[in-house]
Amino acid sequence: MITRRDFILNAAKGIAGLALPLTALEILSPDQLLAARGDSSKVRWAFLVDTFKCVGCGFCVKACKLENGVPLDANVTRTWVERYVLAKDGRVFADTPKGALYGFTTGKIDLGLGKFQDIKKEDIEKAFFVPKLCNHCENPPCVQVCPVGATYQTPDGVVLVDRTWCIGCGYCIMACPYGVRFFHPVYKVADKCTFCYHRITKGLKTACVQACPFGARMIGNIRDPNDPVSRIIRTERVGVLKDEYGTRPQVYYRGITREVI
Repeated sequence: MITRRDFILNAAKGIAGLALPLTALEILSPDQLLAARGDSSKVRWAFLVDTFKCVGCGFCVKACKLENGVPLDANVTRTWVERYVLAKDGRVFADTPKGALYGFTTGKIDLGLGKFQDIKKEDIEKAFFVPKLCNHCENPPCVQVCPVGATYQTPDGVVLVDRTWCIGCGYCIMACPYGVRFFHPVYKVADKCTFCYHRITKGLKTACVQACPFGARMIGNIRDPNDPVSRIIRTERVGVLKDEYGTRPQVYYRGITREVI
């Protein structure tokens, strides 16, 4: 695990990277990404979401909250599921009531503030679910902006938050382009998905992967060519969210479409 001393020594390099123009950022393929990292670590954790298999049951959300001490009744969560409904007239609807903690119990789209949109089945072009979580980016902006080193990246690529160092400034929450960070309602510090680091480093699956009854979530070592996740990422068509930011996210999606934001 990277020490805070190493983090501080490398912070200037990360801050300098922020000054690069967007034209200097290149989106790499998985093979290029591994070659570019250039360290000796044999493990780089990556996550795979199969939107073809997700049914929006919400079991993953509940398992995550219970495993990681996020209150069930809190309107924040480390992972959530979004529902996308594409109408034949071109309109796109998306919702995630309570982060899909209890799944999607009605066909009506939750517009917020107690308002709902009822869409007739014959007017729907297609509908699907998209789980979301921290992307544990190769180039994480949250790490770069943290003024005290409370947010840091482990040698195997996982981005973590040290609660004993976090001062609650909120810079990392604002810097994340994926909106995955929040203030923990109990500890009052920055919080987010950790890939269940306390589990995967012991050979266990993440809580959400273990809870999914349909295999829509997978985690693995992208540097192991025999790892099922690595094989899929290298040989099948997968996508990432918001690749235009140059963060190099390590959550890959099967079946993702341009409507997903």
